[in-house]
Amino acid sequence: MIDLYPAIDLREGKVVRLLQGDYGQQTTYGDDPVAVARSFAEAGAAWIHVVDLDAARSGSPVNRPVVAAITAALDGMASVQTGGGVRSVSDAQALADAGVARVVMGSAAVADPTLVAAASQVVAVAVGLDHRNGEVAVHGWTEGSGVQLADALGWFPTAAAFVITDIARDGMLTGPDVNGLALAARSTAVPVIASGGVAELSDLAALRAVPGISGIITGKALYEGRFTVAQALAELAR
Repeated sequence: MIDLYPAIDLREGKVVRLLQGDYGQQTTYGDDPVAVARSFAEAGAAWIHVVDLDAARSGSPVNRPVVAAITAALDGMASVQTGGGVRSVSDAQALADAGVARVVMGSAAVADPTLVAAASQVVAVAVGLDHRNGEVAVHGWTEGSGVQLADALGWFPTAAAFVITDIARDGMLTGPDVNGLALAARSTAVPVIASGGVAELSDLAALRAVPGISGIITGKALYEGRFTVAQALAELAR
């Protein structure tokens, strides 16, 4: 069974979505992220994917109290995976202390792959590999790293998962990069969580058929009413 990861992107404590990671193109969907997270869990989601957009950009964990409130509200219902500004073992430790089951390290992991092994001693670590045309982007997607996705997949033997996002598709509802995700999943023994572009239940069906994909993150499609968490879970269970 592939896990569904309904996404909650936090900015200034609100639930938002950005177009292709552009902080100037934001849609706000609510000001009670705890209630949103609870609604996803009550619909059957076993995981919630939370991103601190402020921390991803600035490194300052201003939304960490919100993350802690979400994990407390979901205790015993669903697990929380969170990323955005996780740049050190101490960041990972603080999130683990807040009840997060898995952290996502992106920019810091690409800059120093040994950080993932160190942080993995504290909490499960997924490596976020967000790319434009195969080049991994860093610092809230504002810069290219010069690192190719295909190379980075070999750097993190202790990773619990890879969260792979095609930035060009993120928030665009244009469909996921099924072929690219399939290639990535074939290139590593680490489970791949697909992110970016999911718009319809048929997109979930296409990704479900890809060997090596263990999870799918979806945000905007849920907020725009394209399908519900319950419908998505039913599709993934087929």
